[in-house]
Amino acid sequence: MSTSADGDGRPDNGPFDGVPDLPADWGRIVIPDDPAELAAEAAQVRRELRLQARRDGWRRCLGLPTTTAGPAPLRLSLLIMSVALLATLTSLFAITWPSPHRPVVTGRSTPGTPGTSTNPGSPTVAAGQSLPALDLVGENGRVVPLRSLLPAVIILIDGCACDEHLDAAVRAVPPGVAVVAVSTRRTEPGARTMPPPGGGVPRFLTDPTSELRTALRLGTGKGSPAAVLTSRSGQLLRTVPELSSPGDYQADLPRLLTAA
Repeated sequence: MSTSADGDGRPDNGPFDGVPDLPADWGRIVIPDDPAELAAEAAQVRRELRLQARRDGWRRCLGLPTTTAGPAPLRLSLLIMSVALLATLTSLFAITWPSPHRPVVTGRSTPGTPGTSTNPGSPTVAAGQSLPALDLVGENGRVVPLRSLLPAVIILIDGCACDEHLDAAVRAVPPGVAVVAVSTRRTEPGARTMPPPGGGVPRFLTDPTSELRTALRLGTGKGSPAAVLTSRSGQLLRTVPELSSPGDYQADLPRLLTAA
């Protein structure tokens, strides 16, 4: 093996085999004699590395891939699914959870039923409108549709001793017309409500939320009963917010059987 003619001991068989040349697209490389001249470039590189580290930290918390990581983890997808499931379960419990203010049986009125006044200032419902379709509680605790008892004289008896009014209504109504006593508390028939032989018997219904009185705008009553005369079709023939005697509605009783 021949050696180099300059006597450096390297084989004289081709070019120098040391570090390869730098890529041409790097451009001209200048290495300064004083490293302090690279302080500005070093500071900029450190700022970029810190910014990238913070960005990668946030992406890891959110389950996103970092610049040096492989495929994205499932953490973010699981987090979104967990939040959606929790919101769904919360809404379900809120809908089905029983409220302490919600009665077991309430008067259910059909939306848009004629006869329910929308004007808060109106003291009562005008005659010619319809009785709200309410489900009340009967004497045996079962639900009774109020419209199933028509035609009827409905007497709201909250806050009064109304045995005399009920007895007088039973005697005054024509055959085929029911007398219905409605109150917010369960009421048992009294001895004075028992009519003579051949007479009818009043029905006692409970309206726990006082929806009938509210729908008809009859007020609190102030110790006096209120009367509502309703035809077979549910038409309101007369409403008496404060009933004093059967004479307040006596003239309208024959219309209960003839009104459409």
